[in-house]
Amino acid sequence: MLTHALTATRSIKPAVSVAARLSLRSFGRGYASSSNEYDVVVVGGGPGGYVAAIKASQLGLKTACVEGRGKLGGTCLNVGCIPSKSLLHNSHLYHQAVHDFKKRGIEVGEVKINLPQMLGQKDKSVKGLTGGIESLFKKNKTDYVKGWGKIVSPTEVSVDGADGNNTTLKTKNIIIATGSEVSPFPGVEIDEEVIVSSTGALNLQKVPEKMIVIGGGVIGLELGSVWGRLGAEVTTVEYMDAIGAGMDADLAKGFQKTLQKQGMKFKLSTKVVSAKKNASGKVDVVVESAKGGNQESFEVDVVLVAIGRRPLTKGLGLEEVGVKVDNKGRVVTDPEFKTNVEGIRAIGDVITGPMLAHKAEEEGIAAVEYIAGGHGHVNYGAIPSVIYTYPEVAWVGKTEAELKAAGVKYKVGGFPFMANSRAKTMDDYDGSIKIISDAETDRILGAHIMGPNAGEMIAEAVIAIEYGASSEDIARTCHAHPTLSEAFKEACMAVYSKPIHF
Repeated sequence: MLTHALTATRSIKPAVSVAARLSLRSFGRGYASSSNEYDVVVVGGGPGGYVAAIKASQLGLKTACVEGRGKLGGTCLNVGCIPSKSLLHNSHLYHQAVHDFKKRGIEVGEVKINLPQMLGQKDKSVKGLTGGIESLFKKNKTDYVKGWGKIVSPTEVSVDGADGNNTTLKTKNIIIATGSEVSPFPGVEIDEEVIVSSTGALNLQKVPEKMIVIGGGVIGLELGSVWGRLGAEVTTVEYMDAIGAGMDADLAKGFQKTLQKQGMKFKLSTKVVSAKKNASGKVDVVVESAKGGNQESFEVDVVLVAIGRRPLTKGLGLEEVGVKVDNKGRVVTDPEFKTNVEGIRAIGDVITGPMLAHKAEEEGIAAVEYIAGGHGHVNYGAIPSVIYTYPEVAWVGKTEAELKAAGVKYKVGGFPFMANSRAKTMDDYDGSIKIISDAETDRILGAHIMGPNAGEMIAEAVIAIEYGASSEDIARTCHAHPTLSEAFKEACMAVYSKPIHF
């Protein structure tokens, strides 16, 4: 993973000084004579691209963002993070109504799924957010160029416009922010009807009776959870011996047990040999041990292929211009996001590092600040990951396995949500918090959470790591009572001393 950035954050001066901003405003006006000449052209309007474009405009640079999808927001907003969270939230409400309300003293009549309405609510939220980005472009005077962009030189981007016309944008700087696409599974043909990618899984027109998910990572677990809550029998097939790639081993084990209690089935250390649509319109799936051996066959209604994503650079003109990529197709960049071609930078899923929307956003801002002559900053040791199942799982920083491999001495403290008063009153206490700190300095090195609101709570850990806080620093900070965040405080207490309530 690249270490773009200045991680000694406390001594960094502001990204761009007031004087520099004034200078940049004049620089931005230098192209006022031609509408097709820019200081910055961003190719790609996803989280990294549109954020970079807005930031560039805010710093006084004349900026255009080229996007061919027809909607801003990229995969994340249109067919990824945002629509999946809508379905995760609403499927959880349905699951609660069917399985949880009665014990809470809430009597309701027959609860039914109105799938078209649920999908419509998802689409409504996406439409509102994509429109919101267009409004931000107008507010910040960022040009939105609708069409597919191709880099034809270090200072030119050719755009095949949505209107059928071709336009060439001249610019001093190009930022590649084209994101990623679904990684194909060799021998398995995705039709987005019965063999689907994450895109198709967001628009199934009926709840499948049986579903196989190929891949036990974030995407597979989230979308498997959606359809499992709505009534599907879901089996996850994972090649590795644990789910949640990159997750702390203890957390992964507890997470799997919790999902199994909810009805999800798992086949670990298992590979898919084939998945083909049969004459009845269902899918025949054959699996075997990752090491080979006896095969097992299934007939299911839907197969979700969720084995990961790959950089999307096809048709971008990288080879013609001479931009280097690595053996995984990722654009090679230096710590300031520069490629080997002067004037061209790259951010987000097309470069190394976790394929996360918030990582791309931080890189977008940092890349523009470097262009502006300031200091960009992305601390790759403080980028959180979240799985939005129920309970949520979130983590940031190092795992025990990583620290052991690096020979770092560390301490561990934990606290279960079952001992947290707010979680008990909510009758929602599956999970725990694990804090890892340096054995000598007590500086927090990692935090791993499974439980209610883990995705929100992880922000406290991110700030702690960013500012070099110790577990004792957090433990001696007053947390409101009764809140779930008290569990984080007590986990920190467990690192350097003992918790009070467990």
